This record gives sequence, C-alpha cells and structure tokens, in this order.
Amino acid sequence: MDMRTFTSPLAGIDPGNWLLAAGVAVGSYVILHGAVVLFRRHLAKLSEQGRADRPAAELLKATLARTSKLALMITALLLGLTVLDLGAPWSERVRHLWFITLGAQLALYLDRALSVGAQRYFRSRASAPDAPATVANTLMVWVLKTVLWVVFFLAVLSNVGIDVSTLVASLGIGGIAVALAVQNVLGDLFASLSIAVDKPFEVGDSISVAGFSGNVEHVGLKTTRIRSDSGEQIVIANAELLKNTLRNFKRMSTRRVQFLLRANPSTTRAQAAQVPGLLRAIIERQEGVRYDRVHLKSVTQEALEFDVVFHVLDPSYGRYMDIQQAILLDAMEAFEELGVSTVGASRHVLIERVARPDNARPAASAKPAALHNVVLTRKQPS
Repeated sequence: MDMRTFTSPLAGIDPGNWLLAAGVAVGSYVILHGAVVLFRRHLAKLSEQGRADRPAAELLKATLARTSKLALMITALLLGLTVLDLGAPWSERVRHLWFITLGAQLALYLDRALSVGAQRYFRSRASAPDAPATVANTLMVWVLKTVLWVVFFLAVLSNVGIDVSTLVASLGIGGIAVALAVQNVLGDLFASLSIAVDKPFEVGDSISVAGFSGNVEHVGLKTTRIRSDSGEQIVIANAELLKNTLRNFKRMSTRRVQFLLRANPSTTRAQAAQVPGLLRAIIERQEGVRYDRVHLKSVTQEALEFDVVFHVLDPSYGRYMDIQQAILLDAMEAFEELGVSTVGASRHVLIERVARPDNARPAASAKPAALHNVVLTRKQPS
C-alpha cells in the first residue's frame, strides 16, 4: 500500500487551516464538556425537588456520569477536522471514526442506564430498602449488557466494511448448541429469575416443599439452600423447587387449627349434648383465638368424635402449640367434671382350647398342644 495516497491530501492543506481546525477542536471540547457539566448540575437540583421527577432525573444523572472524556476529546477533534478539505481516504476513515466514537459513547450510556434501571426496579420490590442485589438483578443486567456490547461490536464491524452475516449465523448456531447442552442449567437460571421476580419466597422465610420444611438461607443461580427444622442443610435445584407445591408459613396471617376429641361410646346423649358448649367456652377464653365451630362428627363403636375448629390470630408455631395445649388441658378437666371418659372402648379376648380326640396323635415335628387349635373371639361389653 502506497503511503503517499494518505499523506498527499494532508500535505496540501494550508497551515492556517490547521490552526483553524485546532481552534475549532479546542472550542468544541470546552463547549461539550461545559454542557455536560451544566446539564448534570441541573439534573442534580431536579432530583432533589419532587418525587415525580426524581426517578427520571436520577437515571439521567447517573447515565451522564458515564460520559467519557476520551470520547469528548475525539468528538472535538473530529469537529475540528470537518473544517479541513480532506481527501477520499481520510474522509472515509473520519466517517468510520465518527460512528465508532458516538456508538461507543452511546453504548456506555446504555450500559449505565441498564445497571441503574435494573437496580431501581428490584430495589422497589425488595423487602428492605438496603437489601443487597439479588441474583436475578445480577443475571438480568449481565445478559442485557452482553447483548448490548455484542450488537455494538457487530455494528462496528459492519460499518468498517466487514460482512457480519456469517458471524451472526455462527453465533446463532453456537447459541442453540450451547442452549441444548446446558438446558438443565438454563432451566435453573430462569427459575432463579422467576423466583426473584415473582417472589414466592425470600431469604429468611419458613417454607414447606417436597416433603420437608425449614428456613430459606440462600437463593443462588442454580440451587436454593434450606436449613431444615431438624438442622441439616437441604440443597434443591430451582427448577425442581418450582415444580412442587410450596407453602410459605412466614406469610400466614392466621393459623386454622382442626382436631378431633374422642369420648367413650358409653357417653350418654345428655352428656354429649353439653360437650360442644363447654369446648366453645374453653376456646373463647383463650387470648388471640377466634372460635369457629365444635360439632359431634361421628358415633361409632370405638368412640364419639367431636370436631373442633378455631383460628389462632398469631401465626407463630410456638403460640399455636401453647394455645392448643391449654385448650386440651381445659377440655380434659371439663370432661372429668362432666363424667365423660376419654378412654376408648374396652375389649375382651376369649381364648378357648379345643379338646383333641384320644386317637389323634401329633406328628413328631408338631408343637405342644397348648399352642394349637386356639380360637380367638372379641366380645364388646354390653
């Protein structure tokens, strides 16, 4: 390549034009830099005034903070070169440089806007204002930034005259191959994103899923760690976690309690009729409890079953157990005063030995006669 093709157009430019171009470049830099500083100060004042304008003002202020001084210098230099009469090779290079400089600065602005916007979005849905960045926040920002810079890189290659259609096709095929190879991992990644956005549970919640229960300790990109009630740590894949029905006990507002009280079947009708009223009075005496119902559910040969239902207004498990214990103890005392027994129906087992004929002889390997020919019958008390 002959270097004179590039240097000959520059040699014919008058020194006065060079000085003019330098002056335009310096003046352009001062104006651009001053405009950015003034605009950032105006946005800082605007963000402190009202809540309505604050989100947009903060986003613009954070975005402008990513203004590159190098990009301003190159832009000012290119503005200075516009006053010169450059030849075809240089004008073409200057056009490419314009695209790269402005594209890179725009990509920097979008990069910062994605970070700040995603951070504000997830912070507005967090349980605490100072909560750390979630996995979904990190994952979403990383994916969006990767797409942004890949698009910018391809646009630059296309602008300088490189055919990127083959590269785009290769990236598409490679992306499909990678997605098929790591589809389980990607499933867990998207499940993690779904957990962060939909929030079926958060770190610190007490949950029950897939036959075990415990407190959530960590939600990662692929797995969730749960400290079970028995003490061990359970690690379960995010995708597998979302496939099961999950119970979040921390978000309970009240706890519904239902159990059966059994009385002896010998209880008379008059005694059984008094039991629901006594149990209702016992339940209503408890603090923080809302009575629902008490009914005689069934009468069998084994027992009389009373169905007891009430609501504990405090969802904590310890409070629920204290209240149920108090209700059961008071119910036992009321049953004793009423003369109702909670002991189940008694059973009598009769064992009869069948006489063996004299001419029947047991085999050599037979057991003793006392252990054979036993008939068991059960007799209910009258």
